[in-house]
Amino acid sequence: MAFEELLEDPVVQRYLHELVGPTGMPVAVSPPDGEVTDEELAERLDLELNDVRRALFILYENDLASYRRVRDEDSGWLTYLWTFEYDNIPDNLVDEMERLLGALRERRDYELDNEFYLCQVCSIRFEFAEAMDLGFECPECGSQVEAMENRDLVGAMDERIENLERELGLG
Repeated sequence: MAFEELLEDPVVQRYLHELVGPTGMPVAVSPPDGEVTDEELAERLDLELNDVRRALFILYENDLASYRRVRDEDSGWLTYLWTFEYDNIPDNLVDEMERLLGALRERRDYELDNEFYLCQVCSIRFEFAEAMDLGFECPECGSQVEAMENRDLVGAMDERIENLERELGLG
């Protein structure tokens, strides 16, 4: 996938948005060719320097940017030259999908291994032991809590797990 196409992909855009948030998106979606300083980016994008630095650091933490330091001979100041590493995005997305798959499997097991009770008034859910300790009474409103069926929730998780496994080539 070409670099421009990658940045136009809604999944990639959402991934970048989740990482850097709305204030960092201008930095994430307009990476320059070659090296650039944070000050140059802030000026070019008309953003606060701290917002640019925050976005760059998040991209760096996620292996999507790298930097090299250059010391000015006269002043001794360090300048950070940033390079964007967006070739790593596909691998990062696979890692995210694998993390999500693991979390979904764990949650599904939790849902299957426990019995739940629900307060219809407050919409608070309790595990069986907790509901029993409370005398099957909601601590918020005093209503009786009722056994809750979670078959639909588990079914939705099963479907999502199957889809993720298929997308990851596991199923």
